[in-house]
Amino acid sequence: MSTRRTVLSALSAGVLAASGLAVATATPVWAAETSPVGFASLNGGTPGGSTSTVVTVTTASALKSALSSGTSQTVRVSGLITISGMYSVASNKTVIGVGSGSGITGGGLNLSGVKNVRIRNLVFRNAADDSINVQEGSTNIWIDHNDLSNGYDGLIDIKRGSDYITVSWNRLHNHDKSMLLGHSDDNGSQDIGKLRVTYKHNWFEGTGQRHPRVRFANPVHVLNNYYGNIGSYGVASTENAGVFVERNYFENVGSPTVTQTGDSAQGNVKVLNNYKVNSGTEQVRNGASVAAIPYSYTPQANNTVKATVVAGAGTGKI
Repeated sequence: MSTRRTVLSALSAGVLAASGLAVATATPVWAAETSPVGFASLNGGTPGGSTSTVVTVTTASALKSALSSGTSQTVRVSGLITISGMYSVASNKTVIGVGSGSGITGGGLNLSGVKNVRIRNLVFRNAADDSINVQEGSTNIWIDHNDLSNGYDGLIDIKRGSDYITVSWNRLHNHDKSMLLGHSDDNGSQDIGKLRVTYKHNWFEGTGQRHPRVRFANPVHVLNNYYGNIGSYGVASTENAGVFVERNYFENVGSPTVTQTGDSAQGNVKVLNNYKVNSGTEQVRNGASVAAIPYSYTPQANNTVKATVVAGAGTGKI
């Protein structure tokens, strides 16, 4: 599996630490994946845009044109580009930042009815709406190693029957409503059986709520994320959703999981081996009704998650 590397016995922990990798007590060293694990690896996978057709953009107009083009391609974003509104992203695209400070400010990306998109290594700042909005049955989306903050609404919202998505190694900070999964209690006809998402190795740094906030989806896999100083709650499951919250690290989180929020009906939560520091008890409801995770994976030991995620999440790490 791509998240595991063999550590030779001759290598010392000090050498590994100097290279920015966190060392567990066993042999796996957790590092950036070159392809998505979790739900985005299913349904044909998410290879992204062509690696032989590459365009580098430095202006808003060039970015808008490249993102909406029908060509399968890799779009390299160089510098922090100011945009207005939501820019549409077409199918078969890899959108990737150059270095650690490239991305967009003032607006966001809209993925509507598209397939096979990678969004990686981008800074998102000060969006007037959502920073990343995935909707209308979009499938096979990988959102990985981004740094998101100070948006108006959601940082990463997934809704309206979208499916087979992995959200991994992102750093979210200076924001309240982080990640919505399913936008409305009235949208079950489109969402039931869809909205299957893996949230893995993300860093929620002092954010308020929705990490994620789930409606209808079953299963949703929340694996090996680090939650630090969360204002309201960690993970919410509502509208009979099924969420498996596994081996996460909760620090200063009063409510790691809740089974109801807002006006929504209750959802289901199953928990396994979460690590808690100065944090409350997880709420669990009807854990047996959370569907089995349909892919193979290797979980990280819960007590090592914080160091790994702090070292590896965000931009400049791939």
